[in-house]
Amino acid sequence: MTRRNFLWNYGGGLGGIALANLLSESGLLADTLPGLHHPAKAKRVVQLFMSGAASQCDTFDYKPRLIERNGQKFDPGGKIELFQSSPGAVMASPWGWKQRGSCGKWVSDLVPHLASCVDEIAFIHSMMSKSNVHGPATFMQNTGFILPGYPSMGAWISYGLGSMNKDLPTFVVLPDSRGFAPNGAGNWSAGFLPAAHQGTMIRASSANPIYDLFPPKSASYINAAAEKDTLAVLNQMNNEHLQSRAGDSRLEARIASYELAAKLQLSAPEVMDISKESPETRRLYGIDDKVTEDFGRNCLIARRMLERGVRFVQVWSGADNGFPRRNWDSHENLEKDHAAMAASMDKPAAALIKDLKARGMLDDTIIHWATEFGRMPCSQGGKGRDHNPFAFTTWFAGGGFKGGVSYGTSDEWSYKVAEHPTYCYDMHATMLHLLGIDHTRLTYRHNGIDRRLTDVYGQIIPEIITES
Repeated sequence: MTRRNFLWNYGGGLGGIALANLLSESGLLADTLPGLHHPAKAKRVVQLFMSGAASQCDTFDYKPRLIERNGQKFDPGGKIELFQSSPGAVMASPWGWKQRGSCGKWVSDLVPHLASCVDEIAFIHSMMSKSNVHGPATFMQNTGFILPGYPSMGAWISYGLGSMNKDLPTFVVLPDSRGFAPNGAGNWSAGFLPAAHQGTMIRASSANPIYDLFPPKSASYINAAAEKDTLAVLNQMNNEHLQSRAGDSRLEARIASYELAAKLQLSAPEVMDISKESPETRRLYGIDDKVTEDFGRNCLIARRMLERGVRFVQVWSGADNGFPRRNWDSHENLEKDHAAMAASMDKPAAALIKDLKARGMLDDTIIHWATEFGRMPCSQGGKGRDHNPFAFTTWFAGGGFKGGVSYGTSDEWSYKVAEHPTYCYDMHATMLHLLGIDHTRLTYRHNGIDRRLTDVYGQIIPEIITES
């Protein structure tokens, strides 16, 4: 048996985790684990997910045709497939458009702060989804599949690259303070990967951001010595239980989570404490403005986590909690709903780009702005827009992505892809490539199949990444 096979076959248990950690600290991980295949340009990711479907034709996909034909019949030819309405008239964006940056990118006045960052951004205007339903489409962008039960991208990256800070989680999720997106915690599940790779959820704006991290105030009998003895007994019981249930990753994950929770009691308060950030930084993220406070806090905490070694941070904008709308799903009144969502997101997202660049972190950090699908160029009920899985926009900054470029195009209506159709598989393959991973070789054997984040698809997009 080769050294590589030995380490891989026997690296799945707690001993393997410790071994992988030692190898990582020694700089030997790339020689032993099959997840790292070439030099990486990036080592961490922060994903900003716009839940509810942000409209491409009101943000980054400029279409003069919609302005010219505003109010006229929408007739792109052929059958028009909609989610919950019949086609209304052509609907121009309520916001104006301007060319921005030295690249001259047309961007809507809806997002003026991000518009100032276009020279750092690579846009993909030809994204497509296999579903026009929020739940399956959100799963697809996060896991590569429209069905539940598959690992999220953050879990795959945790599995492939491991931790950069043993005192903090590898994969952290900061949900919208108002609630969850469709699928809830399933969006950051580890699926069939070892359970330790699932996202650790932190409610940054809550008085208790991590559940059960500290004992309740009523438990005054708990002191340092008692807690140490309790953990020792718990560890002994868990290990005895584990020995009789070989191959069950759930208990290993639980043991690891208890150990991490003990470390978080020391590290988490410092990471979450933004009071020591300068007034300039707090203003940059909009912390002192009620409109931008929540998303701004999450973006600032994401930056603090990234600089302390968290590998993947996911920040959510939008919650699936009925009416009035608290997400990007603008069926009834796009101008009202998108204006509110963009006002809360735009400044903090731009601040994250600028802050990471100022700190010298943007070069090795991927920022990914994502949504599950787009919206239609025709109106729904006169003021809203229905779902559009046939063409939408995502963008990247930093981490080996080119700035000031656009890839793929939608048609003249921003209805369907006209050039370079792109799916989540291509997006994931490109991100993994920049992280040093060959997406075809990052696999996990499950039910007789070598599963991948990119399923059996995926092509790297060389047009939007820097040369090796």
